[in-house]
Amino acid sequence: MVTQNFSAKGEQLAHEARKRFVTEIGRSMADLGSAVMDRYTELMNEAAPSREMQNRRDAWTAYQRERKVWIDSTLGVWQEALKPAVPKVKPTLSGAFELVATDVADNKIIASRLALAVLDQAGSEWNDLLFRMRQVQNMQELDSDDILRPDVLLLFMLERWVEAGLSREAWHMVNEVAEKLLTLRLKQAYTNCNAFLIKQGVFPTISYADRIARAASAPVRPGPDPSAVLGKASAATTEAPGIQGAAAWPQPGPGQRRGGTPYSARMGGQAQSGSGGAPGAASSGSRGGTPGEAGGGPPTHYSEGSYGSDTTDAYEETRMLTGTTPLARARIRAAGVVGQIKRLLGGSAGFEFASTVNYSPSPALAAALAPRPASARTGTAGVASSNSETILEDYSPAAVAKVSADLRRQTTDLKAKAETKSEKAVIEIVALMFQAILQEERIPPAIRVWFARLQMPVLRLALAEPDFFGTLDHPARQLIDRMGSCVLGFDASGIQGSALETEIKRVVQVIEQYPETGKRVYQLVYDEFQKFLGQFLTERGSTQKVVGVAQQLEQKETLTIQYTIEMRNMLKDMPVREEIRQFLFKVWAEVLAVAAVRKGPQHEETLGLKKLASDLVWAASAKPNRIDRARVIRDLPSLLQKLRSGMTLLGLATAEQEAHVKTVNDTLADAFVSKAQAIPPEQIAVMAERLAHLEDFVTDEGMGDLPLDAQSIETMLGLDASNIDVVTDGGSKPTAAMLSWAQQLQVGSWFTLDHNGRQAQVQFVWRSDRKHLNLFASSDGRSYLIQARRLAAYLQAGLLLPQEQEALTVRASRDALVKLNANPERLLG
Repeated sequence: MVTQNFSAKGEQLAHEARKRFVTEIGRSMADLGSAVMDRYTELMNEAAPSREMQNRRDAWTAYQRERKVWIDSTLGVWQEALKPAVPKVKPTLSGAFELVATDVADNKIIASRLALAVLDQAGSEWNDLLFRMRQVQNMQELDSDDILRPDVLLLFMLERWVEAGLSREAWHMVNEVAEKLLTLRLKQAYTNCNAFLIKQGVFPTISYADRIARAASAPVRPGPDPSAVLGKASAATTEAPGIQGAAAWPQPGPGQRRGGTPYSARMGGQAQSGSGGAPGAASSGSRGGTPGEAGGGPPTHYSEGSYGSDTTDAYEETRMLTGTTPLARARIRAAGVVGQIKRLLGGSAGFEFASTVNYSPSPALAAALAPRPASARTGTAGVASSNSETILEDYSPAAVAKVSADLRRQTTDLKAKAETKSEKAVIEIVALMFQAILQEERIPPAIRVWFARLQMPVLRLALAEPDFFGTLDHPARQLIDRMGSCVLGFDASGIQGSALETEIKRVVQVIEQYPETGKRVYQLVYDEFQKFLGQFLTERGSTQKVVGVAQQLEQKETLTIQYTIEMRNMLKDMPVREEIRQFLFKVWAEVLAVAAVRKGPQHEETLGLKKLASDLVWAASAKPNRIDRARVIRDLPSLLQKLRSGMTLLGLATAEQEAHVKTVNDTLADAFVSKAQAIPPEQIAVMAERLAHLEDFVTDEGMGDLPLDAQSIETMLGLDASNIDVVTDGGSKPTAAMLSWAQQLQVGSWFTLDHNGRQAQVQFVWRSDRKHLNLFASSDGRSYLIQARRLAAYLQAGLLLPQEQEALTVRASRDALVKLNANPERLLG
């Protein structure tokens, strides 16, 4: 390698590169402004609940007014960032934890998410630019507020948005559009910056050796012992509840600086985000700081006598780790793992991650990977390779070990036939991933053996479609993760011979039979497996009955609330006695809901009960006309009998029914002598027509918690609820992040539930159609019915803990990286 010295003109080159970058990205602000305006206009034309429509109108009006201010101020602050920075005094470790305003944190979270999306697409260009800028400026890291950092650039833009008087809620309406445009423009800007530096002679090509040499020569600044802040136990490991600590994270590998910033930057830090991490996430007090979701990366590793690039990182990262949901942190960690593999393959083997490009293995390797006829294949550990062969049920630990050894030998043979570095690297990483899966003792041996048969199909896919390594939502990853998460709660005896094991076998065999279809077959069987889970988990034993009860209960309670809201709207302008209003809202709305659930909303009996509501309103109104009074007297016995019939359907006791009937009867008697204004017949007719088709008008707007308990299940639906625990208390008011997490839990996942002082291992088996109710089933036959808000509160309080902190393929990838960092020669050997 030829050492290049840019010290003489380095700062000038760096300034020119930043200037070109800001100029180019600045030109995109006009297009961004138009795209945002177009999106608001689209939203104004889309149907939505009244409250949402009002929010959209407010956002559209405010943006029209402040659009120019936002764009101009953003361009101004970007230009200002090009000026030389005033030296700042670094804070010391002796200070207390710094409180960050909620608004500041929220802006940083949004900016970090945008940066993640940008660098997922522009990661290779960003990493190359980062490397070249370090060379020309002879520096170890870019400053935490460098305008080249995407999170810094985007944070400036978002801060100007808020300062212009536009709300973060308004930004969320257009975030998707902005993300797509900014991703394209920033990727192009990084590409052009690299082109400029290359033209100036700055590393036209960046080899693996260059990166290693840079890492080896990078100075490490000494600093205080981190235990002074974190304590002896947390100096190496900073953990939030349920989060893997630093000890579980791989150490820096070749070409990556040891000390304060593993993998060229902290996980969640600038280079890490090149493929999924958040730029500058670990920098305290800087615009690159990224609390919230972006703070979900792992704690920083420290080497002896070293403390990274900023003395405030330790307590800032601790604060970030406890500032968001475990799900968000897991996603950041997972994105970091993907980013490491992308850089590892890109740096050592020249691997390209363009998802639109397919590759063909070298001839010898392609021949070795070619699917063989079923008769020529040898099953692993006695397990056959096709449906036509006899399946030998040998899933002992020895059999699993044999499978692992066979696959290792096969991997060695395939690497010997590979002709390129990228092929060898892919073969080794896939092999290490599946080796980690085979060693996952929480998965029953039978399932591990069947997972092992996916190694060769996945290897073919990874060689042909590099986006297997470049994204977390690849269908092959999703399939393995989904199947793995569903079997964690079973022992060998519980899974063997089950429908779940049979389905996993079928999935593996389908993939083996269609090797030429690429990711399409994985997407197909993934969708099929999802449908299977929906049936399998709800058809077992008592769970099926509980699901039926819960579904009816949700329908009934939801309709009760909706009918009440709608009747309030209908009666708000009518001169109706308060006693009648309360009876309709508190009793009759529930009667109509029960009838709709049991009989159907358009059943003759249900329609009769709906009509009775309008008849009651008319009967209780003033009756100055003798003919109307005579009609009320004639129809009164029938009306009261229908009221009793409806309340009986509801399950009210006789005494309670008679109390309501007396109130109604007294009110009707008062109507005969009332001097109030009578309700016009036309208005009653409109109400009757609207009640007949009440379901056409109700929405979920205004829905809150459902008034659930075991007694309501029994009394309202006439079903035994002795095997159902209805979780109605526990936990504080959940945050929006926790509510979002509760909605994203995947059916089939296993959790530890702490309810009323008793812990149980439960599987998430069902979510209701309206997503208000969630059902968890334990292995001892008990079921736990939890509302969405209460579920979020349990998650927030730590009363419901996921047994799997990260997806199976992410854990396997992490294990692979640990092994490669310990022995990097095996990657290409």
